Amino acid sequence: MCRPHGYQVDRAQRKSFMELALDEARQAALFGEVPIGAVLVHDGQVIAKAGNRTIALNDPTAHAEILVIREGCTHFQSQRLPDCDLYVTLEPCPMCAAAISFARIRRLYYGAQDVKGGAVESGSAYFSQSICHHAPEVYSGINETQSARLLRDFFRQRRD
Repeated sequence: MCRPHGYQVDRAQRKSFMELALDEARQAALFGEVPIGAVLVHDGQVIAKAGNRTIALNDPTAHAEILVIREGCTHFQSQRLPDCDLYVTLEPCPMCAAAISFARIRRLYYGAQDVKGGAVESGSAYFSQSICHHAPEVYSGINETQSARLLRDFFRQRRD
């Protein structure tokens, strides 16, 4: 788990925002989308929340992280979100990790690790690459059990 030295995380608030992300993931699953949810927060206020919508929008880039970053940029009328924190139920993929970097997200909190497709602590570890212009503070394992269970149950149902 990546944790910058000296930063204290408010546990209750962190869990609360991740619960909202889990709610978005559950909603995505109801529509047949891979159950991943994201919440963008600024100064303790939710700016945007979304679940995956790749099927609904016929858009392979409509991952939960991308959708909340887009909404946040519209909200702030800026391509940068340096004072925002992102909560997501699954370790971001390479595309989302790059978007997080380009948006200059301050902190990334995520639930379950994605050893196959993740790009934060798994796979390409995008934020540690020389091509990465900005690396957020990263906190992993928040509500990890619930996030992983949601994904496991979704794919088990799809196989059955």
